[in-house]
Amino acid sequence: MILNHDFHHNGLTLRSTVHLPQGSAGTRRPTVVLVHGFSANRLEAASFVHMSRLLEGEGIASVRVDLSGHGESDGDFFDVTITGEIAEVRSVVQDVRTLDFADPDRIGLVGMSMGGVVASIVAAEEPGIRALCLWSPAAVAPFEVGGGFLKGRDIAAEIAEKGYFDADSHRMSPALVEDIAHLDVYGRSRSYTGPVHIIHGDKDDIAPVSYAHRYLDHYNGNAELEVVPGAGHAWATVPHRTRLHQSTLNFLRKHLSR
Repeated sequence: MILNHDFHHNGLTLRSTVHLPQGSAGTRRPTVVLVHGFSANRLEAASFVHMSRLLEGEGIASVRVDLSGHGESDGDFFDVTITGEIAEVRSVVQDVRTLDFADPDRIGLVGMSMGGVVASIVAAEEPGIRALCLWSPAAVAPFEVGGGFLKGRDIAAEIAEKGYFDADSHRMSPALVEDIAHLDVYGRSRSYTGPVHIIHGDKDDIAPVSYAHRYLDHYNGNAELEVVPGAGHAWATVPHRTRLHQSTLNFLRKHLSR
């Protein structure tokens, strides 16, 4: 069953899609919250949709949510900050635990790109996350943005001229730039002690795989990194996307279905 569900945070409606496995109404099931990437939405180029369907077939529910300023949710992208996204995802997780289909003790997180960074911090700061899977986490972002450039363009110069940085047709505010530049990705993630599965392509030219390797230096032996030869940031071939989904499914089935 697929249905829509509205979450509410700081006066904004966050719209989501819920996938429920077949079974008795009110059955408490393991549930995965999927966190999309920077300027993306809860479809994540249909990759999240397919992942949710695979999970549904294994008896695992899932929630795909548009964060504020994205997709169909309230808000303007100009008002987005990573700090705000972390708070929104924590709020969503807290609400998911109260829904009649979710087992509050078996909540997992999947995050793509910048959503992976957000998910890794939420897992550390929101108690009770059972398992964490990161797709191509964009841990490079604070280092790149903190250096003053994004995709080779001078951030400060564009903001001085326009009042915003044009990030793939989205107005990136000075507040978002500042927030990303000072984000302690690894330090804020490291206290999570549950199982972590990171899957990253070695041809990722948006978030180099070397930054995924750094996660292993900060976690305490509870994280694993799967590097996929030839895969880019978007997992844009059938074999690469199939491996991404199957690897994620195997990991979540192992850690949530018991």
